[in-house]
Amino acid sequence: MSRVLYLDLFSGASGDMLLGALVDAGLSADDLRADLGRLDLAGYELQVERVVRRGISGVQVTVQSTAEDYPARHLPDVQRLIGQSGLSARARATALAVFERLARVEARIHGVAVDQVHFHEIGAVDSLVDIVGFVAGLERLEVEGVFVSGVPTGSGTVETAHGTLPLPAPATLALLAEVSAPLCPHPAQAELVTPTAAALLAELAVFAMPPMTIQAVGYGFGQKEFPWANVVRAWLGQAQEPLGAGRDQVVQIECNLDDERGETLGYVMEQLLAAGALDVWFTPAQMKKNRPGVVLAALAHAPQVDALVQLILRETTTLGLRMTPLERVVAGRQVRQVETPWGAVRVKEKLLGGEVVAASPEYEDCARLAREHKVPLQQVVQAAREAAHG
Repeated sequence: MSRVLYLDLFSGASGDMLLGALVDAGLSADDLRADLGRLDLAGYELQVERVVRRGISGVQVTVQSTAEDYPARHLPDVQRLIGQSGLSARARATALAVFERLARVEARIHGVAVDQVHFHEIGAVDSLVDIVGFVAGLERLEVEGVFVSGVPTGSGTVETAHGTLPLPAPATLALLAEVSAPLCPHPAQAELVTPTAAALLAELAVFAMPPMTIQAVGYGFGQKEFPWANVVRAWLGQAQEPLGAGRDQVVQIECNLDDERGETLGYVMEQLLAAGALDVWFTPAQMKKNRPGVVLAALAHAPQVDALVQLILRETTTLGLRMTPLERVVAGRQVRQVETPWGAVRVKEKLLGGEVVAASPEYEDCARLAREHKVPLQQVVQAAREAAHG
């Protein structure tokens, strides 16, 4: 059976809380330091301390600065740092995927090119330690699937390099929206989920509880003090069914349209996906009075349903909608990097029962290499597929 990790976000999550939970669940602190030592990264000291708070024993991981100043880092700097490290190919590809997801979101928020994103807090040493340490820790613990609870949001404001911003921070909210993460209201007037944690969860986790046999529990404490235990709880165990059978609850929204222009349908699809729909599709249909039409369908998690319903009612001519609750099976996934004659390409692999059953090269990587080397896109895609199956 496959080993899985379930993260209970009782009080949100930060990168150091996730690391602490892994250590308390069984990750050796010495192994963590050894993996981080494979990065050419200086200017910090990693502290791993057992603490007892609110009657709970757990681990607090702290990244202490030992330098007065740090170099400004952009995405290419982070890519070189991780790409040239001594980490395994899988750990490098996964850590890069987390940072690249974060960079795409930051670029969209700030209206700049991805390579021009200045990571500020996100690119600081502690975030590099948190992301690389967590990814390497999963590999050490032989975790094949990561699952996570709903995400408590918190509210209020936070001070950043860009000034005072609302909570959840724009990057955090955008990252969670990309994967339609289920959000849970929380009374805390504080930042409960950091962008670093949101990027890790968005890239690596399925937002559902898997059927599992629990073997270890780890508690990772954060730096902030609340009237409750500020802790992430990690459940480590064996899946009770093959990975790829992770389940969650979704809602299918449908309506029939027989008098809508094609341009409007395309616009509505774009708006629904941007508002958090998991998928949107059109099905040709024969309507009353023998008029040709389409069935508009969208799939979403429950927290997004009301907003999507209002969008469809506002933007289309329909007078009503049908909603059907469904159970969804989500395949396991992992990202790794393969080499082609023109450069490296990330490949997303589908897992069933811990085995790779399909591989899909990342389009953006293939398109970039095709443009740079003036070769057909399909040639790069085919080379990446062959490297993935080789």
